[in-house]
Amino acid sequence: MALAESWHIRSRSRDCAATGVAFVDGQPIVTALFPDPESSGYLRKDFTVEAWAARTAEDEVPFSFWKATFHATVTEEKPGMIEKESVEGLLKRLVEEDEDHTENVRYILAVMLERQRLLRETDTQRMPNGILRVYEHRKNGDVYIIRDPDIPLSEVDKVQADIILMLENGGRLPDPVIEEPVVTEPEAPIEEKEEPVREDLVLSDDSEEEMASDEEE
Repeated sequence: MALAESWHIRSRSRDCAATGVAFVDGQPIVTALFPDPESSGYLRKDFTVEAWAARTAEDEVPFSFWKATFHATVTEEKPGMIEKESVEGLLKRLVEEDEDHTENVRYILAVMLERQRLLRETDTQRMPNGILRVYEHRKNGDVYIIRDPDIPLSEVDKVQADIILMLENGGRLPDPVIEEPVVTEPEAPIEEKEEPVREDLVLSDDSEEEMASDEEE
């Protein structure tokens, strides 16, 4: 099922949530997710390491947090990386749409991007509705929360086949081809042809009288 909590991709901040100081390229930071008091979702906040260490027990408890590195700019993808960009774009859209029937696809896409070292898993949280895996984009810092649907091994091949179809068809599964039933016209009944009556076998009234006279003689 889709996440019970409202969630959209969260991008990295450019300055510290506690001090307002701007981050510099390559600076170690701490990224944290907090429950959103105005919704059932989460808020992302980024801190300098020093500001995070200065937090006290009275401060808000995060849902999840991890150390990261701030990158001021994102380098362009190298040639030959079109497939990765397509997979990443598909995952972004499916996470934003958060539809039940794409849950398995989202998880496999996240695993694919993790193996390609575009995403890294930063945390795992066990929730009432299942295990939530937190992924961070290694370059731009975007955070994804993906529920682990515990896909049976027997269904993995089908999910991968669906992903290939979606990448080949603009990110959507093609409509199934419905074969129209072949309608056969009923055969026309065979008409029985009447045999033509031979005129030489038909006796006229005069002929019948002549035959009767011959018999009397």
